[in-house]
Amino acid sequence: MNATIQLFQADRFSADEAGTLTLPNDADPREALLDGIHTVQLQFPLFSDGRAFSQAFLLRRRLGFTGEIRAVGDVLIDQLVQMQRSGFTQAVLRADQNVEHGQQLLAQYDAFYQGDAVEVKPHFAHLAAA
Repeated sequence: MNATIQLFQADRFSADEAGTLTLPNDADPREALLDGIHTVQLQFPLFSDGRAFSQAFLLRRRLGFTGEIRAVGDVLIDQLVQMQRSGFTQAVLRADQNVEHGQQLLAQYDAFYQGDAVEVKPHFAHLAAA
């Protein structure tokens, strides 16, 4: 079963939270100092700019970051499933997006056949182990 991503309206967080690192979408997460960081905010300046997906994947899989990864900016509910699979744990939705509809979309699938940033093993490997 996939981890659940938390959804919030755009005014829920400020950039000044203690233990929060905000990375520009052109930054390499491998160069970030993550000691003492509880939350990493990754930015989507435009819906069509997907660099934050790669940053989240690097943070989870290569760097082993276990804290919160939050999507901010031009975040639409259309992106939520891919965000979840890339390692995001929170998404601050654009003001015109509906949180309840986003939660319904995330609940639509309880597992995926392929592995991802969170569940590395493919679905069939989990079934074989059970």
